[in-house]
Amino acid sequence: MKYFRVFVFLLIAVTNAHAQTLVKFNNSKVFYMGRVGMKDSTAELSWTASSVIINFNGTAVKATLNDENGQNYYNVVVDGQVAKILKLDKGKKEYELISGLIKGPHKLQLFKRTEYDWGRTWFYGLTVDGELLSPPAFRHKIEYYGDSITCGMADEDTSGKDRGDNHYENGYASYASVAARYYNADFHVIAKSGIGVLISWFDYVMPDIYDRSYAHEKTKWDFNKFTPELVVVNLFQNDSWLSANKNHEQFKKIFGDTPPMPEFIISHYRGFIKSIRAKYPQAKIVCVLGAMDATKEGSPWPGYIEKAVAGLHDKGIYTHFFPYKNTNGHPSVAEQKAMGDDLIAYIEKMFKW
Repeated sequence: MKYFRVFVFLLIAVTNAHAQTLVKFNNSKVFYMGRVGMKDSTAELSWTASSVIINFNGTAVKATLNDENGQNYYNVVVDGQVAKILKLDKGKKEYELISGLIKGPHKLQLFKRTEYDWGRTWFYGLTVDGELLSPPAFRHKIEYYGDSITCGMADEDTSGKDRGDNHYENGYASYASVAARYYNADFHVIAKSGIGVLISWFDYVMPDIYDRSYAHEKTKWDFNKFTPELVVVNLFQNDSWLSANKNHEQFKKIFGDTPPMPEFIISHYRGFIKSIRAKYPQAKIVCVLGAMDATKEGSPWPGYIEKAVAGLHDKGIYTHFFPYKNTNGHPSVAEQKAMGDDLIAYIEKMFKW
């Protein structure tokens, strides 16, 4: 009888050591970062930097995901360090996010590296070897509006070819993520490679989609769900290229044969910033530009932004320009880090975070 009791005790101990917790997508201890759409049975991740975050006491985590195109990449971040890069397959599947951890408290983040045109991912839930703890808390809230620079397009292409392939894009290394992590900020990234305010490389612009839950559907985002202290707008790089490209189909469609006049450019930018101000009456808004050739010496585009902001007569709207990086292509990981550090210094100086 004595040996039987010992056996039962050991069996219970082993079972508890490997106890699994099934976590549905709508569990209150799951924290979503980014503009994540909540559906009947899943959470929809589309925008760059959209994340699922948990605190847990345990050793391993799996996730059930359904990827639209099989082209998305995610960073699995454990206790503040990137533990793996996860390439999703098309369709619904369970993925091991992490295993073999020392039993104890951990923080895990599943971070979408790639922008929305690579497809959406539907998150159903988690299997945790252990138990969930209270969700994380953040000190600040930031929202970013931007283009390929903010997405981190080609930041991991070290060949010099500036390739826009999905596996070279890492939004986690973007200046936006760098600054947000430094300030322990919950942040949203509303960004798309090639997008502009007046003109894009395709047939829509940021004012068309900035208020959508998912960019390619007209369902509106509920701005009451997330109220940032700070909004950072980094747009006009694509406008600076395309507004002088008379042969591009979008130029012909929007401008005809005549490049836009400065007054036209300024008024449209001002109108977009007014739209953001209407959503967030109390937020600080910083209109930035760079660090590609729209901020090189002699460029008129920073001046357009300055004039647009001046015309708003709003003391809560600021301008700040990243120095021209003076290298080919999109910012590298190192150049993104420099931009992030620049933004951190600006926030520290202006807002005393």
